[in-house]
Amino acid sequence: MEITGTIIKVLPLQSGQGKNGTWTKQEYVIETDGQYPKKVCFSLWGERIDGANIKKGEVLTISFDIESREYNEKWYTQINAWSAIKASEQKPVEDELPESDQLPNEPEAPGDDLPF
Repeated sequence: MEITGTIIKVLPLQSGQGKNGTWTKQEYVIETDGQYPKKVCFSLWGERIDGANIKKGEVLTISFDIESREYNEKWYTQINAWSAIKASEQKPVEDELPESDQLPNEPEAPGDDLPF
């Protein structure tokens, strides 16, 4: 899944010790555009934190997975981002076909305008 919006909050870095070693987690809040903007908190884990280098005010497209877990008969949902692309790094969408996919313009032969 993807969401695009502006980073409005960078939460404190969290770290701890798990059964597989030390872990780090950084949470961010992104706000979507539109008539009814939504605020969504998402997480980056481990080395993705430094690689993303996310700052407040940046416009990003976040690719993420959603996961829910039960603990003491309550459900907790987490949005784990696996990609964060800044708006300045996104490629514009082209409406035209690449040159290799375009058909060559062939001249019409005389008398080729028959309806059948």
